Amino acid sequence: MSLDYSKEIPLVQGDLTMEDLDNAIVKPLDSKPSNKYFIALAFTSGLLLLGVLGVSLTFYFGIGEWGNNQPVAWGWGITNFVFWVGIAHAGTLISAILYLLRQKWRTAIARFSEAMTIFAVICAGIFPIIHTGRPWLAGYLIPYPNSHSLWPNFVSPLVWDVFAVSTYFTVSLLFWYVGLIPDFATLRDRTVSKVKKTIYSLFSLGWRHSNRHWRHYEKVYMILAGLATPLVLSVHTVVSFDFAVAVLPGWHSTIFPPYFVAGAIFSGFAMVVTALVFMRKVFDLENVITMDHLERMNKIILLTGSMVGYAYLMEFFISWYSGVPTEQYVAINRAFGPYAWGYWIMVSCNSLFPQLFWIKKFRRSIPVMFFVVILVNVGMWFERFIIIASSLHRDFLPSSWGYFSPTWVDFSILIGSFGLFFTLVLLFTKTLPVVAMSEIKGVVEGAQPSHHGGDHNG
Repeated sequence: MSLDYSKEIPLVQGDLTMEDLDNAIVKPLDSKPSNKYFIALAFTSGLLLLGVLGVSLTFYFGIGEWGNNQPVAWGWGITNFVFWVGIAHAGTLISAILYLLRQKWRTAIARFSEAMTIFAVICAGIFPIIHTGRPWLAGYLIPYPNSHSLWPNFVSPLVWDVFAVSTYFTVSLLFWYVGLIPDFATLRDRTVSKVKKTIYSLFSLGWRHSNRHWRHYEKVYMILAGLATPLVLSVHTVVSFDFAVAVLPGWHSTIFPPYFVAGAIFSGFAMVVTALVFMRKVFDLENVITMDHLERMNKIILLTGSMVGYAYLMEFFISWYSGVPTEQYVAINRAFGPYAWGYWIMVSCNSLFPQLFWIKKFRRSIPVMFFVVILVNVGMWFERFIIIASSLHRDFLPSSWGYFSPTWVDFSILIGSFGLFFTLVLLFTKTLPVVAMSEIKGVVEGAQPSHHGGDHNG
């Protein structure tokens, strides 16, 4: 299943000049926001306010406002954290790894994916802080000299999370900003507003589109891509260690690191496709973000979804092969116990429905792909919930068994995280170019010198 067939199909459709591309990409920034945009922003802001209310009640009354109980000490807070960290993986994968592999089709979707990475990490970072119950002590997770002589417990995988996620966020933010520098210069040269020109001049760092600047830019971009690539694998591997290093049946599994990484890429690509389906239509970017881009992303969703399905089967096999009664019980309890409804939602959404993408007609159908990626997002959230809740609610002592039931505060914080994410996405689309202008021009047909036949010198 080859992903690099850019030579057969143009990456930008239509007879667009360089100026046409700039105008199409910058149009959302120059035009006045429509009523639909304000309605969408009001809706997402309303969801965000609901989340603020839930977090405020948590700060005031404590974690008791959540549905966590004695056997299920980790509830929706950690479920949401793992979910949003997974969403954050697609941006760096599309930008960094596909850049190193010279996949030119990434250019139209890389900028938006990078932005989604930043926003998803912001959403994810909220949950471990509020889950501790004492968020004002979160600074103690950072190893710095302090008057209390407190140092983090470096043996704890929760501390590893702090370093992994913060490093991932820092590198991703730098990677995103460096890619924006040439576009800031283009916006600076186009605008007639003195305020905007000042802002763009500040962030463009004196960029003049000179050969020297481009050489330095390519070098820095390559270095950051090289730094970001191992982070894609390491961050969710470290997150999986929150579970895998425990002795709890259902968590203590060596398959968790690759399983979590594949699931993160799976859910991240699904979220990117979900947003791109709307964005390309709203901002008239069908010629830039083409059906071919979406089809290639659907192929990756099919691949990673199949890997996740394989992991589900291997969990059952290893539980049986281990001969450990507790491991076998957890596997059976997940599929046929009190949380069976969530388990089969997870399996059907993540393993069965993505198989529709084997059919090219479905891969290139907007309604079908939107239906599938929505189900993938739902299924991947349930995967994290099943891993946490179904492994905790029945431990070694039957007298302490319980059942996790979320409260309305749990729901409000989850809904608020989506409100924060999509509010940031909407603000991004009106303040910065959602497509990298400098990169998309490099893959337009005729932009690169031709050497075919040996009689062209470029």
